[in-house]
Amino acid sequence: MAASDAGRHPQNDDYRTLSLSAHVGFDSLPDQLIKKSIKQGFSFNVLCIGETGIGKSALINSLFNSNFEDPPSTHFLPSVQLRTQTYELQESDVLLKLTIVNTVGFGDQMNKRDSYQPVVDYIDAQFEAYLQEELKIIRSLFSYHDTRIHVCLYFISPTGRSLKTLDLLTMRGLDSKGNLPFAVVGSMEKINIGNKMVRARQYPWGIVKVENESHCDTVKLRKMLCTNMEDLREKTHAQHYELYRRCRLEEMGFRDIDPETKPVRLPCFQSYADRETVRHSYASSESLQEACEAERHKFYLELQRKEEEIKKRFVQRVKEKAAMLKEAEQKVQTKFECLMLIHQEEELKLEEKKKVLEDEIAEFIEKKATAELLQSQAPVSTPIVNLKRQGLQKNQDFQLELQCFDVRDEGTMNVQEQSERESEEEELEREIHPGNSRNSI
Repeated sequence: MAASDAGRHPQNDDYRTLSLSAHVGFDSLPDQLIKKSIKQGFSFNVLCIGETGIGKSALINSLFNSNFEDPPSTHFLPSVQLRTQTYELQESDVLLKLTIVNTVGFGDQMNKRDSYQPVVDYIDAQFEAYLQEELKIIRSLFSYHDTRIHVCLYFISPTGRSLKTLDLLTMRGLDSKGNLPFAVVGSMEKINIGNKMVRARQYPWGIVKVENESHCDTVKLRKMLCTNMEDLREKTHAQHYELYRRCRLEEMGFRDIDPETKPVRLPCFQSYADRETVRHSYASSESLQEACEAERHKFYLELQRKEEEIKKRFVQRVKEKAAMLKEAEQKVQTKFECLMLIHQEEELKLEEKKKVLEDEIAEFIEKKATAELLQSQAPVSTPIVNLKRQGLQKNQDFQLELQCFDVRDEGTMNVQEQSERESEEEELEREIHPGNSRNSI
């Protein structure tokens, strides 16, 4: 018990070493880690940087003895693009998730900064994504697909001259962000040498065997990557990512304090200090609360600005809508006034037609009364033949007069008036011919 307390509460960083009296079983921890790692699998991310057609895909195929189908690239891209492809490789019982990031269009831009800056931004973006996952309240780092770059393979053009300006700028920008190994030659083409097919590259001055360590360092690079893969992963996490994380947390207002509660200022590399997205201040003494208050105030000001913009936009749209409605109202009012004028004109025309019809009816009634009066005053002693002829003549005149009246008022006289007129004509006919015409003759 005293031994455990001593181990739990170290004094002056000195630990006591004790011997065991019997087997405990924690010597199986390495085996447990091996089983856990095999069950979980491994991930490794490689970034290939180089000009188009320099042999990046051939080298990757040579290193992993596989044929990764990489689509052809072009030299006519406006900016550098990073193409990411993930593969699952299995050797024995070990599963490796290999991610290859290839630069497309690297070195084809006039401005050299446009060539290497997207690569640097991509590496920082992967660091930032992992940091954001760490800062979450509910994290899932166990199942998180880590996309941080573990090794950068930089391809130098074999021109026989010194390094280009782009090479120097790129490697200086990647110095504190990734692991850069040495350059090698790779090939998937097999050449018959001494009745044996070997992978090699044929040049005008000779043949370079990829697997021959005296010709090329491909085998050494493969051994270095595979045997030290976990070391590269650990170095990426413990050195390059920790540097990025430290600068980002200090920018956000976090500070470490020593046992005497004094702020500890951590140095930051110049490559991060010069970045606009990742800044560090040596004289920063803000606390986390002050930083949060500053961010809150900044957010509040931005919110007010957006509210003002929305209000202005809303008022402008209301004014435009009111103007449209007013214009539409004026059009409707004008159309209504035109319809009212047309309606009034139609009413006047109908009044005139009504007046004309009433005059014609009055004239007809007057003529009818006159005809009846003339009929009542006709002499009785008139012979029957003459009376018949006169009656027929009067009947014809009266019918002619009625026909003229009918033609004049054809559009206004209704069916009832026409039937009354026919009945009156029949009565007049009976008065003129009271008996059967044949018997009278």
